[in-house]
Formats: sequence, structure tokens, C-alpha cells
Amino acid sequence: MDLNRFIQNGDNLPEEKPKMSKEEYAAAKKQEREEVWAEIDSKAQEIFSDASSLKGFLDFMAQCKPQKTPNLLLLYSQNPEIRQVMTFNKIKAEGYSLRSGVHGYKFLVTNDYEKDGVMMQGTNVGWAYDVSQIRMKQPETPEPKDMETLLGALLSNSEVPIRIADNLPEGVQAQYIPRQRTVYVRNGMSETTTFHAISRELACASMDAHDGSYTRTKASIKAYCAAYVVGQKYGVDVSGFQLGKVCELQENGNKDPRELRSFIGDIRNAAYSISSHLNQNLGEHEQEFVADAFSIAENQEVANPSKAKKQPER
Repeated sequence: MDLNRFIQNGDNLPEEKPKMSKEEYAAAKKQEREEVWAEIDSKAQEIFSDASSLKGFLDFMAQCKPQKTPNLLLLYSQNPEIRQVMTFNKIKAEGYSLRSGVHGYKFLVTNDYEKDGVMMQGTNVGWAYDVSQIRMKQPETPEPKDMETLLGALLSNSEVPIRIADNLPEGVQAQYIPRQRTVYVRNGMSETTTFHAISRELACASMDAHDGSYTRTKASIKAYCAAYVVGQKYGVDVSGFQLGKVCELQENGNKDPRELRSFIGDIRNAAYSISSHLNQNLGEHEQEFVADAFSIAENQEVANPSKAKKQPER
């Protein structure tokens, strides 16, 4: 019997790829991070190109479970339908499994590491999976709330006092006064206008660090966007928002990407703060992942599980 029919000679075996040295591996991971940050910065500029682009991103921020600003931009650039993500390692740790054949989304993972006796944080590129890709009970869509309920939740137990003011200047719906750390609101407006006006001013208040650096000029435009996110998240009519002016003031995305990321970060922080307040008063909490009570085993072909190594911060 001629075994050549079944066994390849050593000369015909495929060449093994040479293993990377420690330095080569570090260089490759650095390049990977730089490429991801370039993608994030590009998206930060792109969303301010026009009102439609900014609206799309703010709608995504309203639907997506809270993430850090870079990951919001990175996830949005890959799939605007993402709602809630979990890293591969977290999925394993929680005892969940992935649906067959799913592909992960690039995701920045923060790692703690020690350097010269000092604890530092670094960022690596990993992979995350949307809730729809995980074999688990899917989060339920919250029941829509009527405006009276939403207004009650917005006004109740606010850390910043909210007062009715009958002497506000013409055209002023509501305003946060930093010296008094109070929001004053006009009475008699429609429920929708009242909700948005108070949300905007609570967002302004959240940006006041009480160190003398607060200015309404800088805060109001971000607060306006945060009010849009809150309204969109809770099903309040947002058709009255005009986002074109926001884009113009950001030079239609031609500003430094780092400045735009900071701008987005302030919107994010304010919107999340108000949402947390509303959820608490509505008796709701962010839905966490819940495993299926009964699940059927399936063959899994998981693409791109996280293999991130600790690297210095960018």
C-alpha cells in the first residue's frame, strides 16, 4: 500500500506562521488601537455633518444601554440597531451562550495594570455582542408612560429645586440659575414643552461643577441635545427640536475630534443623569441580562472572541 495517498510528506506540509516577538505583538496591538480610535474620531465628526446625522446618533444614545462615549461612537459605527452589549468574557462568566454563527462588534475594554508600583488604566480592543445575539430572555420593551406620569417623575425628588416663576422674560420657558442652584419654569405651557424645558435645565444643572466655571453659553447647547435624548428615550414628542444649529456651531464636524468627543460626553452624562432620576421615580431599573429558564443546546461558531491583552493607555 502506498501511504502517500493518505499521508503528506513533510516537504508538502503548510508552513507555520512565525510567532510574533513581544515587541512585534505590542506594535500590532498599538496599531489596532490606533485604527479603532481613528474610526471613533471619524464617526464623531461624521455625526455633526448635518441635522439628520446628529439625530440618528442621539436616537441611538437613547436606545442603547449606557456606554462610555468612545464605545457609543464605535458601536454606532458598526450597527445603529444595537441596544445592549456584553463582552465575550462577561457572557462566559455569567453562564450565557451565544447564538450560532454570530459575529462580535469591536469594543474598547478598560484594564487596570501596574507600572512602576503605580496602578494605571489601559484600553484594549475587544469584542462585544448585542443582547439579540445572546441565548437569553430578551429585555422587554417598557410600557409607554403618559405625560402626567412622566412629568410627575421628572419633578419629584429632584436634587435641584424646581420652582414656578411668573416673571420670566418673554421667550424664556425655563432656566437654571447657578447662584441659587435652582431651576425656574414658566407655568401654563403644554405638557410636552414643559417636560423638554425642565429636562434641558436639569441637564444644565448637571454640568455645573460649582467651581465658577459654569457658563450657560457652553452648557445650553449640550443640554438641548440631552433633553432630546431623554424625550426620545421616554417616547415624548421630539419633533420640535431643531438640531441643524447644533451642527453649525460644531462646524459641521470639522472641529478637533477630541473636542467633539468631549461635547458628546457631556450630552451623555447629562442625559444618563436625568434618565436615572426618572427611572428611580418610575420604579424602574435598567434591565440586566437574564438567562433563559429553559435553553436548548446548539453548536456554536463564535467569531472574534475577546483576546485582549493589557496595554498602556492611549
